Amino acid sequence: MTSSIKVRGSSFDTTEYTCTTDTDSANITMGKTEQNVSTPDTKQPAACILPDLLYLGPVSATANTAFLERQGITHILSVGRGPASHIPGITYARLTLTDHESSSIKHCTNKACELIDAVLNSNGRVLVHCVAGISRSPTMIAAYLMKRLGMTLRESLTLLVEARAVVAPNPGFLRQLSEMEKDIFNGKSTFDPAGVTSSTRLAAYLERTRPEAEGAATKAQDIVGAHPSL
Repeated sequence: MTSSIKVRGSSFDTTEYTCTTDTDSANITMGKTEQNVSTPDTKQPAACILPDLLYLGPVSATANTAFLERQGITHILSVGRGPASHIPGITYARLTLTDHESSSIKHCTNKACELIDAVLNSNGRVLVHCVAGISRSPTMIAAYLMKRLGMTLRESLTLLVEARAVVAPNPGFLRQLSEMEKDIFNGKSTFDPAGVTSSTRLAAYLERTRPEAEGAATKAQDIVGAHPSL
């Protein structure tokens, strides 16, 4: 298993990019804005996944200027609905992906990885969000953790759930992440998506099988510590 981050040349600050999935389209629009925004104090912040680089949360976090400034967020990647208003100085990108079991995540996860790479290359910090920070945005980050950090799917999901307990990609996304893991690790699978059902939430499933997944957060910290650019 590799523990190196594969950083590829890409740019977060692009006028427009469009990619097509198997079952729906993923339209990505990017750019900086100078529009002012009013920030309600009641908005909840996001969770830190990789210190000083990667954050996960709901769309409400994009309006919490105090949190964004405190964490030094430079980029916001929306998966689905984007923020109602944009904050000056932050670069925005948006992927359109339907939170449905039949939606293909392949092209969206590939583009999300490229965009996060671009943030890493610019020494920035990115907040990845969807509407609730439960299914679509965690799916993008799980793919990044596997593809770039060499973490297994079980380790990736454990790290996400420990940071944000409500994380629960829909069953179709979990199946596709499992197939992605097999492609990355030569057929090896560490997570059975069939174990997560309507009556068994992801957090409960991971807790029940925790002995096999211990050390996910520690491994992520070790990987980040081994790369000064993070």
